[in-house]
Amino acid sequence: MTTDELRSIFRARFKAEPEVIASAPGRVNVIGEHTDYNGGQVLPIAIDRRTYVAMRAMPDANCSRVSSSLESRMGEFDARSPARSGAWWDYMAGVCAEIIGDGVTSPQFEAVVVSDVPVGAGLSSSAALEVATAVALTALAKRQLDKKDLALVGWRAENQFVGVNSGVMDQFASALCEARRALHVWCDTLDTESVPMGECVLIFDTATTRSLRGSQFNTRRAECEEALTLLRNKFPELANLADSSVAEIEEAELPEVLARRALHVVEENERVGTVVRELHTSGRISGELLYQSHESLRTQYECSTPQLDWFVEQMRDSEGISGARLTGAGWGGCAIAVGSPATLGAVKDKTAADYEKKFGLKPRVWLTFAADGARIETA
Repeated sequence: MTTDELRSIFRARFKAEPEVIASAPGRVNVIGEHTDYNGGQVLPIAIDRRTYVAMRAMPDANCSRVSSSLESRMGEFDARSPARSGAWWDYMAGVCAEIIGDGVTSPQFEAVVVSDVPVGAGLSSSAALEVATAVALTALAKRQLDKKDLALVGWRAENQFVGVNSGVMDQFASALCEARRALHVWCDTLDTESVPMGECVLIFDTATTRSLRGSQFNTRRAECEEALTLLRNKFPELANLADSSVAEIEEAELPEVLARRALHVVEENERVGTVVRELHTSGRISGELLYQSHESLRTQYECSTPQLDWFVEQMRDSEGISGARLTGAGWGGCAIAVGSPATLGAVKDKTAADYEKKFGLKPRVWLTFAADGARIETA
């Protein structure tokens, strides 16, 4: 998408020129799944798929109007006092509602959204929309917030307005990532570091759409909160679930399901630290850690699917692939494989064809390197 193309779409829809165009990327998480809302560590990268928001202020209007290339319905809401509607534009309205906490008064506006971040694939299309909206809106209001604050606006919009109890990883990755770098995030303190990440990533969208609203995501989060409550009965100093240890989980004698959820979080958190150290020292990722992560998500967190499992097994049997795992919350969506561009390029088409033959679903597959985070395209 070029800015000229987006301006043309905006003119066709609103018979006017946009004042600002902002964009933000989707993301894949290299490792660290379901650790973010448990106070643990994550390691995402931005991908080369982006959401663009073109916007102009309408100071005399009674409401804001928004249009998306992915949706047939145009949205209307009061940007100064938005109410939740259950529609796709809640992600934008939520940014308007939450940005007030950072001292920004949103004008009424018209906006066009264009995106090539797949919806429902686990690549954080919602976070990309939230962050791009926050960047455009602050520019339109002639206010400046740093990228971490913009990420937190998007996170609050998703949690407090839309109603999905996600962690901060998606919005932080969309806002803060850099090209050829992974973003190491400590989700309890919100500290970050940029980590060299030159490896190529194959993204395999299983075409099994899922929504966090409709999945078992909120159930898993509640289970983790219950596990932490029980652990604190014995270890009251625990700040969060990721701070626990395998020994403490065993000693607390949690119910079997809660123990499995907690073990995944603790062991996954340790895997993140190991991968970060590997990237700092060698620039490479141990594929076995990726396979361990997937197996834990499959058996302990129970958020995989037959399609995701099939892809990971195919990668394990393919010579030259470093490792593979599901990425995102699970229950459908995407998996990743890591390796050289030549190796990944050689297996992607055959894997896609075999997958379509087995499951009757046409996957979307592409290669990516770590990409840049949110930015103003033009103002």
